[in-house]
Amino acid sequence: MAETASESSRILAEARSSLQRQQAGGRRVGVRSIGRRSAELKRLHMLRKAARMAFAAMAILFAALVTGLVIDGIGFTGIVVTFLAVIAAMGAFAAFPRLKVPDLAALNRGDTRSMVARTELWLEAQRPALPAPAVNLIDQIGVQLDGLGLQLEGVDPAEPAVAEVRKLVGEHLPGMVESYRRIPANLRREQRDGRNADQQLTDGLGKISQEIDAVTRQLAAGDLDALAVRGRFLDYKYGDGLEQVPPQLAAPKANP
Repeated sequence: MAETASESSRILAEARSSLQRQQAGGRRVGVRSIGRRSAELKRLHMLRKAARMAFAAMAILFAALVTGLVIDGIGFTGIVVTFLAVIAAMGAFAAFPRLKVPDLAALNRGDTRSMVARTELWLEAQRPALPAPAVNLIDQIGVQLDGLGLQLEGVDPAEPAVAEVRKLVGEHLPGMVESYRRIPANLRREQRDGRNADQQLTDGLGKISQEIDAVTRQLAAGDLDALAVRGRFLDYKYGDGLEQVPPQLAAPKANP
């Protein structure tokens, strides 16, 4: 009896874990969402998958029905073949297409809702390659991006301040993470000016988090003039984070 209860508990735990992965959109884009906008993209993707699965099942059953009417029944073999075809179609549409990680160059496109959603989705996919302190900051930034996105929706897209905010979210933030990922793992612990790449990334993300919070507050207050004056807030090259690629990674200069 004890063994049966233990086995039941294990199965339930695995089922909950599988459900959580599916709700988050699968392993390809991270175990869980860092924000509401990326979660929304995943939900829409799963709904489209469900619609394709339902359509495929109905199409197969309809084809079997028509075949049965034409040849006066499909028999037991036909029923089995139809059942296997439905299972195969359901499995195929459940696995494909996968939700793709957005390209870095495409993050700062479209309206602000799409930009925030794509940036969150892209950041989620980078988490496995980041150090633990940076992962915690990415999760925090995801929540902040949701709030910032709501504020941006109420602002005229033509405002210069909006362009600067979009640059911060869609270019500087992912650009910092991408710069870190380009550094080989064996060089990330090397000290440069008293800090290694892990520490530079964490410091830089912390500054971006503070900047997003300040910008969100100014947008909420409707103080666009102050926000415009604040512009170019990340011209200090990733917030003194990953200022440069380490010299060891620099491309060799061509001989004259």
